Amino acid sequence: MSVMVVRKKVTRKWEKLPGRNTFCCDGRVMMARQKGIFYLTLFLILGTCTLFFAFECRYLAVQLSPAIPVFAAMLFLFSMATLLRTSFSDPGVIPRALPDEAAFIEMEIEATNGAVPQGQRPPPRIKNFQINNQIVKLKYCYTCKIFRPPRASHCSICDNCVERFDHHCPWVGNCVGKRNYRYFYLFILSLSLLTIYVFAFNIVYVALKSLKIGFLETLKETPGTVLEVLICFFTLWSVVGLTGFHTFLVALNQTTNEDIKGSWTGKNRVQNPYSHGNIVKNCCEVLCGPLPPSVLDRRGILPLEESGSRPPSTQETSSSLLPQSPAPTEHLSPNEMPEDTSTPEEMPPPEPPEPPQEVTEAEK
Repeated sequence: MSVMVVRKKVTRKWEKLPGRNTFCCDGRVMMARQKGIFYLTLFLILGTCTLFFAFECRYLAVQLSPAIPVFAAMLFLFSMATLLRTSFSDPGVIPRALPDEAAFIEMEIEATNGAVPQGQRPPPRIKNFQINNQIVKLKYCYTCKIFRPPRASHCSICDNCVERFDHHCPWVGNCVGKRNYRYFYLFILSLSLLTIYVFAFNIVYVALKSLKIGFLETLKETPGTVLEVLICFFTLWSVVGLTGFHTFLVALNQTTNEDIKGSWTGKNRVQNPYSHGNIVKNCCEVLCGPLPPSVLDRRGILPLEESGSRPPSTQETSSSLLPQSPAPTEHLSPNEMPEDTSTPEEMPPPEPPEPPQEVTEAEK
C-alpha cells in the first residue's frame, strides 16, 4: 500500500502583491523599484561623515573639545536611523479590491448613475464624504478599483494608492505617506543639523590650521576637507529649504500633494477641514499621533499544495475503493494448456477411494 506524501509550500502575501514595489528580508523591507538615487543619498552621507570623523574630528577633539565628535556621531546615527525607517517601511499602501469587491462596486456605480447613452461620457465616479461639517470628495481609482479614502492618492511610480499621500521621494527610495511621514520629517531635520554642523566645524578646522601653516598650505594638505566643504555647501540650501517647507506644511496639517494642487488655497477658497486652527495641535497630530498599523499584511501566509508525487484524482480515488474483478482468461486448447509447475509439496493429497456399495436382495 503506497502512501502519498503531500508537501505544503508557504507563500507570503508580499510575493503576490500588485504594484511596482520591491521586498526584501521576507517582506519586512518594502521599497520602490527605482533605488539608484537612494544609494546616492547613502553614499553622500556615509562618505562625508567618514571623512569628517577620520580627519577633522580627531584634530578638533584635541584642540577644542572631545564633545565635538560625540555630538556629530549622535546626529549621524539619528539621521541614518530615520532615513532607513522612511525607506524600508510601508508608507500606507491601500490594498486593491478583490474581483468580487470590484464587481460589487461596479454594480453600485451603475445603479447610482443609471444607464449612460451611447456616445456620452459617463459621469465622474465620486462619493461625497463629510469631515468637520465640510464636504470632501472621494475619487474612484480605476487601477485599484476602490474609492480612495480622504487625502489618499495613486502614486504613478509605485502604482499603488497611498493613504495621506504626500509625495514620492526618490532620495529615500519610497513614497512618503501616512505611516512614514514623521520619520521623513525627522530625517530631513536631522540631516539639516548634521550638514550645518559638519560645514561649520570644517570651516573652524581650516581656520585653526591656517593660523599655523597658512591658508594655501592647509588646502593642499587637506583635500578631503575641501571636498566636504563643497558637498555641504551645495547640499545645505536644498536640505534646509526642504525642511523649512515641510515645517510650514506640518504647522498647517497639509500635505505636499494638497499644496501643489491648491486643494485648500487659491481658486478653490476652501478651508482645510483637517487643520485644528492651532500650530501646536497640528504638529502633535502629524508628528506625535498614533501610528496606524499596515493594512497590507505583507508577511501573511498563502498556503499552496506542492506534492512530490501527483495526488490522486477524484475518479482514481473512487475506483480504488471498488472491488477488483478477476482478469478474464482466454480459452486454451488441450495442447495449449500450461504445464503444472507446482512442486510435490504444493500438490494436494489424493482423495481416498469410495467404499463399494452393498447390493441388497431386492436389487438382485
